[in-house]
Amino acid sequence: MKRFIQFNDETIDSFLFMQLTDLAKTLTREPEVEIEYSPYSYVNKQEKKLYVSHFWNHRPEADKWHGYKSDLFLRALGSWQHTDEQVIRAFVQQTKHSPVASFANQLVVLAEDMRLEEICKKERPGTKQAFAARRKMYRQHFYAQLNANLVKSLFTDALFNLHYLLLHAESPMQPPSMNNRIDAAMPFIQRSIMDFYDARSTDGVVKISQGIVEVMEEVLDRDMLNQYFHLPDFSSAQEVKGDTYEELKRKDPLVNDDKLEEEKSGKEEVIDEEFRTWHRETSKLGDSFLQFDLDQGSKTDLSGEGVREGEDGDQALAMVQGSARKTSRKDFSHLSADQMQKEAKSSGQAVFGKENRFAVPVFKKANPPHLEEIRKYKAEKSQIASLQKKLKNMIEKTLEHKKIQPRSDLHRGRLNKKLLRFFTEDQPRLFYKKQEPSTEIDATFTLLVDCSASMEDKMEQTKQGIVLFHEALKSVRVPHEVIGFWEDTNEATDNLQPNYFHTVIDYRSSLQTGSGPEILQLKPEEDNRDGFAIRIVKERMIQRSEKQKFLLIFSDGEPAAYSYDRNGIIDTHEAVLEARKLGIEVINLFLADGEIAESEKATVQNIYGKYSIFVTDVNDLPQVIFPLLKKLLYKSF
Repeated sequence: MKRFIQFNDETIDSFLFMQLTDLAKTLTREPEVEIEYSPYSYVNKQEKKLYVSHFWNHRPEADKWHGYKSDLFLRALGSWQHTDEQVIRAFVQQTKHSPVASFANQLVVLAEDMRLEEICKKERPGTKQAFAARRKMYRQHFYAQLNANLVKSLFTDALFNLHYLLLHAESPMQPPSMNNRIDAAMPFIQRSIMDFYDARSTDGVVKISQGIVEVMEEVLDRDMLNQYFHLPDFSSAQEVKGDTYEELKRKDPLVNDDKLEEEKSGKEEVIDEEFRTWHRETSKLGDSFLQFDLDQGSKTDLSGEGVREGEDGDQALAMVQGSARKTSRKDFSHLSADQMQKEAKSSGQAVFGKENRFAVPVFKKANPPHLEEIRKYKAEKSQIASLQKKLKNMIEKTLEHKKIQPRSDLHRGRLNKKLLRFFTEDQPRLFYKKQEPSTEIDATFTLLVDCSASMEDKMEQTKQGIVLFHEALKSVRVPHEVIGFWEDTNEATDNLQPNYFHTVIDYRSSLQTGSGPEILQLKPEEDNRDGFAIRIVKERMIQRSEKQKFLLIFSDGEPAAYSYDRNGIIDTHEAVLEARKLGIEVINLFLADGEIAESEKATVQNIYGKYSIFVTDVNDLPQVIFPLLKKLLYKSF
């Protein structure tokens, strides 16, 4: 099947992304902070997001790592803690109608980042290497941009490039000639730029920038054409405001707002009255929890001594039961209690990841195989007969066998070291038999099959590989299951994404003689949510008692589902790591009928790492899988 042209074939390095996310959470001390890629680097504290720039892509690995880290240091250590958002908001509003608004905003970002960089290096000296690499790459970039903008007569852009080069110059620099008005203002520009080194706050940076901008409004003919940095104005974020104490106080006027002139003399008539209440010693409930509200009347000073501080024990039996969940500034007050409870229970974030909180598993059993499926399966089985023997021998030699536990307290066998019973018991049992290997293999396999539409051109080869594994595992009596998974696009909504798990071979039937033709019921369906599927299968596998657990995933490594496109690779990579931490060996098998594109290889390796197998001919599968299984088993010993 011919693929469509991919105009944006950028793939996310999931391991790098997770490193940056962990680093951001550590530096900000905010466990819910998120990382996102963006054309520009900035911070959004309201949404708890740090944006790192695409500028560092397509560079050597060391430079790319230093670039991303420097963005993260500036935002997590600098902007998150030391930038005054109110000052920035006021500056953006002030320059909104300026003829050089873009120049003004980018100048503030440039100067503020320089101030924050010094703070970061002072607080964390280990950041100096990343910032040194950042400056070097940016100097090269802005020097090239300066020459290009001078050739194009984009003097405003060239002047901004010059600002960066002057601020970060390692040696004295002679400014190039631009036009008469800019050249005349150059001494003022150079003096003002030097003032940025003395700025100690965001307010100081803004004041110096305002002085430069006022002159530039008279000198420059037009605003900047290019955008190198982004200054968020923070005005679009609606802050969450709760009711204050003053807003909760009574506002309606009193019926009569007067005060009696009579003062307390001590001779007032006082009436004692008994109010019955309930406690554990009373046999009759009576009238408990009486409440008296005084709605109207004149103010007096007679109640001044009747005030007492409330206690935790007041109305101890008054209970309210409900449920709560974390939200992203969403109002659930319009929902009834049962709807809110269902909403909370439907969230699978804690178990299956944030990206899959609305995914719901739907399990589907295999249908009884038809005669045509049985006939076709026999044909497939005969084609892989020789390969099955090779794979069977490899599994028997590689996988660990179960062991029979040692038996003690016997009348015959090996003599035990505990001989005291010979003198204390009438019929002592002093012998034991040592641990012996069993003929059964102590392992289990799960074959997880991607049944998405992108597997259309690989499904026949994939099913042939599954038949090979099924017959080989069945011949050595290793329990296993085969599950196909996909997500229904037509039924998926914002709050519900059904994911189907078609179990064609289960553990109970995997070792039966007639099992196998059900595998041919697998076919390409719609979308695939790989991370969710791996987590579902992981929960099933950890319930098994076998020592060695293997999860073989037959997939092309392209997760795509409802609201899953951007973070699908990262979520799948996290699911793989979670399974491996629990002792489940996860291997991806990419079976293709023809040449495999480099972009497809990069995507799969990005998710599964070095435990990825690419096979263009199913006949090569035993030779490829053997060294990998052997390596995994040696690692587990």
